[in-house]
Amino acid sequence: MDYKNVQPLADFDWNAFDEKAGKISDNSANVNNDAYEKSFNAFTEQDVIEGTIVSINDREAVVNVGAKSDGVIPASELRYNPDLKAGDKIEVYVESQEDSNGQLMLSHKKARILKSWERVNQAYDNQEIITGYVKSRTKGGLIVTVFENIEAFLPGSQIDVKPIRDYDVYVDKTMEFKVVKINHEYKNVVVSHKALIEDEIEAQKAEIISHLEKGQVLEGVVKNITSYGVFVDLGGVDGLIHITDLSWGRINHPEEIVQLDQKINVVILDFDEAKRRIALGLKQLTPHPWDALDPNLKEGDHVKGKVRQRDELEPAPAQRPGLPEGGRRGGGRHPDPRPRQPQDEPRHPSAHARPLAGHRREIPRGQQAHRYGAQLHQLRHLCRA
Repeated sequence: MDYKNVQPLADFDWNAFDEKAGKISDNSANVNNDAYEKSFNAFTEQDVIEGTIVSINDREAVVNVGAKSDGVIPASELRYNPDLKAGDKIEVYVESQEDSNGQLMLSHKKARILKSWERVNQAYDNQEIITGYVKSRTKGGLIVTVFENIEAFLPGSQIDVKPIRDYDVYVDKTMEFKVVKINHEYKNVVVSHKALIEDEIEAQKAEIISHLEKGQVLEGVVKNITSYGVFVDLGGVDGLIHITDLSWGRINHPEEIVQLDQKINVVILDFDEAKRRIALGLKQLTPHPWDALDPNLKEGDHVKGKVRQRDELEPAPAQRPGLPEGGRRGGGRHPDPRPRQPQDEPRHPSAHARPLAGHRREIPRGQQAHRYGAQLHQLRHLCRA
């Protein structure tokens, strides 16, 4: 059809047409406007909604969220996932419904952060076990990334139930945690791996203690050494070896017998299932020195011993390494008023064997028979010789 040569109808009534068009517009204007508005998604600023990527370039991405116009987000917010493409659906945060240019402003990064905080709060409220990536070391602990973009703090005291000497061994590892604290004002999250271990240990303790028996021999690892004893890890539950149960002989410090992380066999001496305390022994796995004593030793024999200690009364010889020192009897105390001199220290004094106290496994010292000053002076003279 040749539209250039079309002529208007001579009898067409333009006035009637305008009146009719006006009547149609007046009757349907509101209806059409309502239908138009309803065709768009209803949302407000600061909402998190779902949108569809329309296009992506090096600078920005256009996202359709069902509004009057498409929204724009910086392309840098999508670089964490290079596989995103046009047609993919993502969540976006509505920053502004219309900027100075009439453009809908969106943010994918903020949407992800808000969703992550919702998950953090949910995990804290429900005491959920979450997975995190140990990103780096910091003062006093480690930085852990949870829910993709939330950085949490893992204190050094919350890494394990045992002291940690090197935090760096945990960097670049994925571990399980519990959220133990959230500071909403400063947006801080504190997580703990120790809490998970403690839950397991409590279950293990109950299981282990329920099968313990006095006299049972177990293998353990030296966990801590103190001046009064040694703590041994028995595979989930700790026991204490008191310093007096480390050796039959006298020792000044437990480090003379064991070292940290050393594997040792111990015997169960006693345990309290309610308090979950276990008393262990090490010396009980070795023969008592008394058993190695000369069976032919009898009352009246003279023996030699090495002086282990001297008090204000008289020297205390130990007849054999590991044997208890000779016991002092109640009477005959004659303290020496002179200051102690090096020459006064006896080397190998002889002692007179008195009746053996087998039930106490000790040998009373024969020197106690010399109660008075003359006899004591004679003993010192003998020791100097």
